[in-house]
Amino acid sequence: MGDDNPDQKHYPGITSPISLDKPKPLDLKLSAKLEESMRPYGVFESDEQLAHRMDVLHKINNIVREWIKEVSRQKSNIPESKIDTFGGKVCTFGSYRLGVHTKGGDIDTLCVAPRHVERSDFFSSFYELLKQQEEVKDLRAVEEAFVPVIKMVFDGIELDMLFARLALPQIPEDIDLRDEALLKNLSEKCVRSLNGCRVTDEILHLVPNKESFRMTLRAVKLWAKKRGIYSNALGFLGGVSWAMLVARVCQLYPYAAPATLLHKFFMVFYKWDWPQPILLKPLQTDNRLSFPVWDPRVNPSDRFHLMPIITPAYPQQNSTFNVSLSTRTIMMEEFKRGLDVVTKLYEVKDDWNKLFEPSNFFIKYKHYIVLIVSAEEETSYLEWHGYVESKIRLLVGNLERNPFIKIAHVMPESLGPLNENDGQYMCKWFIGLTFNEVKNQNIDLTYDIQPFTATVHRQAVHIKLMKQDMKIEIKHVKRKQLVQYVPTELLQRGKSSEPRKRENRPSIESSGKPCEQSQGLSHSKSDTELLRSDTITVDIQDDSSRDSRSGTPTQDNPSKDTTCANGEAEPASPTTDMIMQSPVCVSKQDNSNQEDNSPIKRSGSDEDSQNVLGSPMHVDSFGQSPSRKREGSPVRPDSPVKRSKSIEESPANQNAAESPMDGVKEGEGRDRTTDIASNQRNVKRLPSTDVPDLMSPQTTHTQAVNVTRKCIRLKLK
Repeated sequence: MGDDNPDQKHYPGITSPISLDKPKPLDLKLSAKLEESMRPYGVFESDEQLAHRMDVLHKINNIVREWIKEVSRQKSNIPESKIDTFGGKVCTFGSYRLGVHTKGGDIDTLCVAPRHVERSDFFSSFYELLKQQEEVKDLRAVEEAFVPVIKMVFDGIELDMLFARLALPQIPEDIDLRDEALLKNLSEKCVRSLNGCRVTDEILHLVPNKESFRMTLRAVKLWAKKRGIYSNALGFLGGVSWAMLVARVCQLYPYAAPATLLHKFFMVFYKWDWPQPILLKPLQTDNRLSFPVWDPRVNPSDRFHLMPIITPAYPQQNSTFNVSLSTRTIMMEEFKRGLDVVTKLYEVKDDWNKLFEPSNFFIKYKHYIVLIVSAEEETSYLEWHGYVESKIRLLVGNLERNPFIKIAHVMPESLGPLNENDGQYMCKWFIGLTFNEVKNQNIDLTYDIQPFTATVHRQAVHIKLMKQDMKIEIKHVKRKQLVQYVPTELLQRGKSSEPRKRENRPSIESSGKPCEQSQGLSHSKSDTELLRSDTITVDIQDDSSRDSRSGTPTQDNPSKDTTCANGEAEPASPTTDMIMQSPVCVSKQDNSNQEDNSPIKRSGSDEDSQNVLGSPMHVDSFGQSPSRKREGSPVRPDSPVKRSKSIEESPANQNAAESPMDGVKEGEGRDRTTDIASNQRNVKRLPSTDVPDLMSPQTTHTQAVNVTRKCIRLKLK
């Protein structure tokens, strides 16, 4: 009798739906308004633009088939009549396959080839064939990436093309890549390449209402991009992760309208008990093909993922392994804001445009790290830009492990040159910093930043990417100094729409949320901690105690006094640069003679010139840290406080380097530092070597690096 009840039918998902209610008139009205609100943002393409994309895919598919025929002729004596039967196909995945691509968006494609066509052919003969096509621009191959890819612009459409060689003599036109049997006898690179198509098709298969899913996903992606939380490589969520979150909400509310789904989306994931995983279907208990799958019961490293969202296709993987404590905290804040906006909208007190307002990133923090990447030639710049971007999350991870840093927020959108003096081929990323409430402390960022530049340089040399004109610089600036790096319209963005929040805002974990955990981060070793060179320090004072007495109101002119995010005023001061470029080997004897020619820039102040601590430190071939400890680093309660031997033995360095504990009353600073360190042992981070991203090169640490020492230190009063 229960079989006759339509409500008892099977619904996709690991649980039954929360609600089977049909849309109300208000839900349909708000959904129509939502669609109209998104149109000015370019999320919908015209029929002509869709036809152009179809034409581009048709052309690239014909090129692939002709290339497979040519490779077949060269490799075996096969009659021409049989060569035509080998086939070959270009499949799409990602946003285009899901039907949520936007104007000017790229297309993720996969080249599926028979077994006699090898990956080396794809990156050699096919790459050369693409060079000969008039429609192809900005062609570049990233063969050493975790998922090897060829990037190009074909007739105005950006294409990312992966390659998969199946263990089949022929590729049928109607092949179903969801078939798990196709994965037999394939390499891991081919399985990873196939995973994009398999996951996309599985998501569409597990969604009860595809049209509502697509409209809701368009709104979520637009919101995430506007709020600066759309980037898998930088530790936020990528397109497939957002798609799986929306698909899960659609499973819980199968008949809901897009406006209702959007409201439930913010409510469900703001209150979600992270790190409880998001699953669209149950995990497979049997692993017949023995590929690595996400399973915290078997893999200890999977237990440290902070925001696991598991792909539905075998082999199941966590699509959010790059998420850090900072990025998760930022996303939870945005979930809370989105929930408030949509709730007010249902009360007819707001409109959808409020949800899509840009983030106020450049007025949110008092301190920023600026990462500048540049090259002299366009080809070098494209390669260098993509490579460094894939590594920025390692810098954010290093900053997070500093016990004095609460939030390290990287803005996914990079900015180009501000004026002609910056050069044509350069870009900048910005990282906003929030510090714990610590007074009278010198905060040393040396071991958070220097290993990053050294690792980027060393691995670029290892994969033969590094060229003479490629440069990377890192600077520290205050909010009032951003006018030198950021266009004025971006600096003004968000000032009128949202009030400034206090910089020392409580984190999500301490706000009564279900996901209550310690805010600390353990100092787990990652591939960015391969080098322990000397300190790189700039004495940057937080003038909050002096500024609070002035009470100067906020001014748009950066040369005047400006009010801080916490209500305190900052006087204008000259830019305090701490610049770290690509590390080079500089001998101790030649350091004084070649100071002017060294690529390691220094601040113009005399004080910075005294912060050089000794000669370059050699790091062994396996990337282990030197035995010398970091000055002023947090200590365990059972460990005696020791001073660095190099500092004690060098009289000059005793005056040059100020101790991080200066300005603290005797016995007070050590207890405070110990408390901070002890509170940060509960939350552990997965080492970066265990969680490669799509652009991470597969390297072995076989190259020693000498890094010039310099100090960068922030002084909070």
